Amino acid sequence: MNKPGRIRVITLGLIQDGDRVFVSEGYDPVKQETFYRALGGGIDFGETSLDALKREFQEELQAELTNITYLGCVENLFVYDGKAGHEVIQVYRCDFVEPRFYQLESVTFYEGTHAHQALWVKSDRFKTGELRLVPEAFVEYL
Repeated sequence: MNKPGRIRVITLGLIQDGDRVFVSEGYDPVKQETFYRALGGGIDFGETSLDALKREFQEELQAELTNITYLGCVENLFVYDGKAGHEVIQVYRCDFVEPRFYQLESVTFYEGTHAHQALWVKSDRFKTGELRLVPEAFVEYL
């Protein structure tokens, strides 16, 4: 997570399959709110955002990506767990190499010792506001 007063540079991969999008589920204990986000993570010093995207998917899901296209950059100012955060996000559209990922309903992955759930969600649930996709600018890419 963010260090206070620091801008975090991350990369996220938007994977869609028809009317579904692959996202991780998060929960803010202060707001008592569930939210969803595309998968990815931090860019290390000396690493390109594309290399970081591939590394993060490999680390988290043991998944390879293909058809990777750069979509743009999103700046995200937010409050999570009562703390202010600031991210600059390099956004890519991509696909899984292995077809099995499209058949999964959900998959558990770990970031350090924290377990997270990734799942397929119908895009319309974000477009109507029924579910919250973060950052909110991501809805424009669906």
